[in-house]
Amino acid sequence: MLHIFVDADACPVKQEVYRVARRYQLAVTLVANAWMRVPDEPRITLQVVKDGFDAADNWIAGQVQPGDIVVTADIPLADRCISKGARVLGPTGKPFTDDNIGMAVAGRNLLAELRSAGEITGGPPPLTQRDRSRFLQQLDTLIHAIRRHCSDSNA
Repeated sequence: MLHIFVDADACPVKQEVYRVARRYQLAVTLVANAWMRVPDEPRITLQVVKDGFDAADNWIAGQVQPGDIVVTADIPLADRCISKGARVLGPTGKPFTDDNIGMAVAGRNLLAELRSAGEITGGPPPLTQRDRSRFLQQLDTLIHAIRRHCSDSNA
């Protein structure tokens, strides 16, 4: 069954995920390094992982199944989840796919080199309302695509 995993520590679209999950009655697991408040609903759970480099990423990559959705801005995590057959969506509504993950990884590596050389000192721009709308639209589209694929496979 379709499950949504959220790399939750810095995720700015948790409320949007809750709203869509309620509409489609989907299970959501938020994975974080520390406790956070989540809605008191049976389909929404919080998995707190031990502090440690990539602990949340490792937990998500270990749990995700083909046909699940992962919400993350973490490109290496997106790459791992795609390789397991999951669909991955960034908080700005940009889907990570087999077709674009290679370029995303290369861009991430280039930016890391520029940051370490002191060429870039800022982070990503703040999320806009347009980004939130795109995220909602893309999440809805992914859910429909996965459900169509599942019903085609069962036919």
